[in-house]
Amino acid sequence: MSEFTAAPPCRNALLPGVPSHLKRYPLISSLKWQCNVLRVEKKLRLSKVEAQMVNPAKYSSRISTDIPLYEIPGASFDQYLEDKPRVFKAIFPDKRRSQQLNEEEWRVHMLPIEFLFLTVSPVIDMRLRCKSSGTGYPPGVPRDIKKVLELDIIRWELQGLDDMLKPSDFSLGVKGALYPDRRGSRSRLKGQLQMTISFVLPPMLALVPEEIRRDVAESVLKRLVENMKDKVNGSLIADYSEFKKERPKALA
Repeated sequence: MSEFTAAPPCRNALLPGVPSHLKRYPLISSLKWQCNVLRVEKKLRLSKVEAQMVNPAKYSSRISTDIPLYEIPGASFDQYLEDKPRVFKAIFPDKRRSQQLNEEEWRVHMLPIEFLFLTVSPVIDMRLRCKSSGTGYPPGVPRDIKKVLELDIIRWELQGLDDMLKPSDFSLGVKGALYPDRRGSRSRLKGQLQMTISFVLPPMLALVPEEIRRDVAESVLKRLVENMKDKVNGSLIADYSEFKKERPKALA
């Protein structure tokens, strides 16, 4: 008598969540499962982009200066700081792009700034205010410093982004301080400047990876604050030298 071996039962390649009528078609069920995964991933990416378009992106840059300061009797740097129009002119010498609004405030039309594939022309209202005797000094300024010139941007407008970015979606903060420090054996001119921008991303920027946006934004801010530092270390000190030459004649 011949013996016959029973054939093993047919086993279906099963995937979690696959309907029973597709169990006999593993290729179809695998494709359907992959499509579901792709749809979920797409929804997650869209949700991330939408979140970036609601939550503001924030970038900042900070810089400081510390250089020798040579004063003479009758022409101290404190006296120089009191002439705010002169100080402003030394930092922003281009009269075509600035105008004085009152004794403490000026409007400045800044040069265009490129950010990725966008170009914006900021218009800022800047306030210069002298403070003394340790009252209301900005953070980081020692209270025993005699006089401080405080710089703030109090209003702004972004020209060139009217169709992409509402004013309520953008915030610009600039705070700076400049002061003579005579606590050591020699006087030094010290200063600090911090610039911060915060904005809700327009759709085209929301698609750019965050690390690229951050690198570009911080590079732009760094150039702006370094430009301001160069003006303080260069043109402002040069103008103070002229002030020292003029002062004895004015007192004569």
